[in-house]
Amino acid sequence: MVSLDKITKNGKAIFLAYDQGLELGPDDVGPTAIDPDFILKIAVEGKYNGLVLQKGVAEKYYSKEKHPIPLILKLNGKTELVSGDPISRQVCSVEEAIRLGAAAVGYTIYIGSEQESVMMAEFGKIIEQAHKINLPVIAWCYPRGKSIANETAPDNVIYAARVGLELGADIVKIKYCGSESCFAQAVKAAGKAKVMMAGGPKADEEEFLEHVRMSVAAGAIGAVVGRNVWLAEQPLEITDKIKKIIFES
Repeated sequence: MVSLDKITKNGKAIFLAYDQGLELGPDDVGPTAIDPDFILKIAVEGKYNGLVLQKGVAEKYYSKEKHPIPLILKLNGKTELVSGDPISRQVCSVEEAIRLGAAAVGYTIYIGSEQESVMMAEFGKIIEQAHKINLPVIAWCYPRGKSIANETAPDNVIYAARVGLELGADIVKIKYCGSESCFAQAVKAAGKAKVMMAGGPKADEEEFLEHVRMSVAAGAIGAVVGRNVWLAEQPLEITDKIKKIIFES
């Protein structure tokens, strides 16, 4: 199995995600976080285990010397401007990710989309290439498409976790499905693939932290957070609260 030591601490992790500028647009990022340097500062000062970037931001803003935080490079992406069942195609190679200093790579698969087979095929090739050089691969597994009535329905989230395992992901990022028992079933479905909770849109702080608690109690190794941190009034304070849940539970 691929080692996760570079992007975890004692088997647990908190990643700061900043791929929302492509996926959701500048308005969703907000007026302060629109500046990548602001996010990189949070990642460094908050001592995150990984920072998720698309290749353009990584190339223009990130450096291992200035930012001693492991880079997790997203290899695919899409915008919110296209209608129909979602498809997110590869925009960056494993080779380019290595050149940019990546310690791991990530890829989104929309299960339930009419285009899921295209994404699964691309993901399979990425797994093959990355694992040859002991590079961890993280799957963003989200149920989405016209056949999906509820993305966070327990059955759909559990299925998403299983897809990550079946396709070879080292870590599967899934949404919170409403309860500790549901998330525990998802962790079980993921088998030896590790599970992390997706942070999602900005929410009430206590509610969000409770979701993190339940996910960790259910067996998740941590959380991939974004808007609930860098849209907060005190990003480092909520970072500390999340880290306490993950690493002291």
